[in-house]
Amino acid sequence: MNVFITGASRGIGKAVAEIFAANGYNLFITSKNEFTLYKTLEELVTKYAPVTIKAKAFDLSVKEEAVKAGKWMIEAGGAPDIIVNNAGTFAPGSIYNEPDGNLENQIATNLLSAYHFTRAILPEMMRHESSELSNRHIFNMCSIASLQAYKNGGAYSISKFALNGFSKNLREELKPYNIKVTAVFPGAAMTDSWAGFDNKDKRIMEADDVAKMVFAASQLSIAACVEEIVLRPQLGDL
Repeated sequence: MNVFITGASRGIGKAVAEIFAANGYNLFITSKNEFTLYKTLEELVTKYAPVTIKAKAFDLSVKEEAVKAGKWMIEAGGAPDIIVNNAGTFAPGSIYNEPDGNLENQIATNLLSAYHFTRAILPEMMRHESSELSNRHIFNMCSIASLQAYKNGGAYSISKFALNGFSKNLREELKPYNIKVTAVFPGAAMTDSWAGFDNKDKRIMEADDVAKMVFAASQLSIAACVEEIVLRPQLGDL
């Protein structure tokens, strides 16, 4: 079983990679930062020697790079069973005062990376329609910001709303091919977006909480699809 993960070098992406590798899945991972990615690769290979784990750096905010990443993964591992579109970036700001270009940058990373990467892989994924391969699954890492506008959300929230729309359309289009699509909406979790936050009181979630839910959704029978996963800190959003 092959899992393709973007934005896999840290945070939620790395946690997702860990849980699938621990359960015997082969990993094909990418992220923009080559140093961080290969450090993660070294850690995963050391811990999960029995499975195949390959990595290559791409800047998925660039269309050509996203397409190359998809083609590389197919060449390295064949058709995927699971895709996790996790590449993303966060820059706070309000529409009226955020830096010029902020919307374009976040749309490119948070939406177009998933769009172009998925399009590069889908033809190969759609060719396999037999029942034993029908538990194929695409996860798009959206955000609570995809569901509810909030102060200082600006371009980030806009880009995540768009990713949710992409997920909804993709879900409908891929039903005839028995490919599941799940939109994941995490609230605050201990990732780089919350670097420096003192979480000793467990006010916000761990990245592993999100990974566990993604894995659980991937384990259902071919008859069931979790269309949306919404996770918030127990005490609510910050």
